[in-house]
Amino acid sequence: MFALPFALCGALLAANGLPSWHVLAWILVAMVAARSAAMAFNRLADASIDAANPRTRTRALPRGTLTPNFVTVFVVIASGMFVLAASQLNRLTLELSPLALAVLLLYSYTKRFTRWSHIVLGFALGMAPAAAWIAVRDSLDPRILLLTAAVTFWVAGFDVLYACQDYGFDHEAGLHSIPRHWGIDRALWIARGFHLIMLGLLIGLLISFHLGKLALCGVIAVFLLLLYEHSLVRHDDLSRLNAAFFTMNGVISVVFFLFVASDVLFRPRPH
Repeated sequence: MFALPFALCGALLAANGLPSWHVLAWILVAMVAARSAAMAFNRLADASIDAANPRTRTRALPRGTLTPNFVTVFVVIASGMFVLAASQLNRLTLELSPLALAVLLLYSYTKRFTRWSHIVLGFALGMAPAAAWIAVRDSLDPRILLLTAAVTFWVAGFDVLYACQDYGFDHEAGLHSIPRHWGIDRALWIARGFHLIMLGLLIGLLISFHLGKLALCGVIAVFLLLLYEHSLVRHDDLSRLNAAFFTMNGVISVVFFLFVASDVLFRPRPH
């Protein structure tokens, strides 16, 4: 529920209304396949790390519920489904599908060498609205990159929050993250800064596409939800982190989509 609503925003903006059901269906297949491949590959790449981390050692691979061979086959099948879906949309989506897969899969290794892995994860999800635009138009409009950047900083911000709970383990394991390098208190401020950048980019998106009051209400709703999200997490109390990460961010993406969709679909049309 994080990336899909923003992908649908990109599709609606590209079509200036509702795209064909054929396009929407294959966008949905592509999104599900890409997310499945990325999540499974992440578990595969991080299996030894997850086994050493008390927070993640009960996941399927460390626990032995699934085998590495099974997960590898799953990644290959999901990746193939993604490329198939891209081929059913247009030539440009097909040509770019290997690049998209590379970003989605290789993200899993970034925390081994850079504290900015949060930004890479953000971009992996932020590609969704631009990809949906390409799926509809068979071309890329630079304006939609405002939404790509907004999603990038939104995801990076809440991933910084999520990484706070692994502050101690990342130190011990030699992994990189913003909380590990700057401490939890500063990391929370960096996450807030990322989310302020996101809000500025959303305002730019509204201006670029001449969206109306409904879309503006969507941005205001996102602002209020982010305020509440950040109120749930303090440097000395991470007990409500899962509510901030999973629940609030799922709500944010859906709420923004509903407001933008309403604005695009129900705006007055020139006669």
